[in-house]
Amino acid sequence: MSFIVVSPLSRIAEMAVRHKARDMISLIAKDQAFHRPGVIAPDRHLKLSMNDIAFKGTGSLLAPDETHVQAIIEFAASWRKETPLLIHCWMGVSRSPAAALIAALSIAPDQDEEGLARRLRAASPFATPNARLIEIGDTSLGRGGRLVAAVRAIGRGADADGNAPFLLAIGDAVCG
Repeated sequence: MSFIVVSPLSRIAEMAVRHKARDMISLIAKDQAFHRPGVIAPDRHLKLSMNDIAFKGTGSLLAPDETHVQAIIEFAASWRKETPLLIHCWMGVSRSPAAALIAALSIAPDQDEEGLARRLRAASPFATPNARLIEIGDTSLGRGGRLVAAVRAIGRGADADGNAPFLLAIGDAVCG
């Protein structure tokens, strides 16, 4: 079964090595400096600059938008699935879980949104997917509000300290 590793920034190198990830999506503030793990080739690293906000950005805050979601969808389509996809943000709680749901539905569109959201909650009691990314992803993937409803149904995650990476199974639709 293919899976996505969701991680806080502080543990990306460890998670990349432990799970043999070769593809990575970073959802991080514009000026946030970090080092890409050496096992991830530059051409297999998608860096998306955005803040973890659920409203249209103001001032120096950059909100997630349609171009970010489209980039996630396109990168997920190019993922070879021989090794897991690593997705991270600052804490691994909001932006990266949202991106993981979007990526999973984009490559395995026949899966049920409620089942996927429940797998997310089972994998992480802390995940609270970014509402703006989820809304845009729902629209971009033509889910008719079902992804938004599924994420609302699992509710807000427990308070987190940003040190709880987890694995999200995509489902049988992508096995092979």
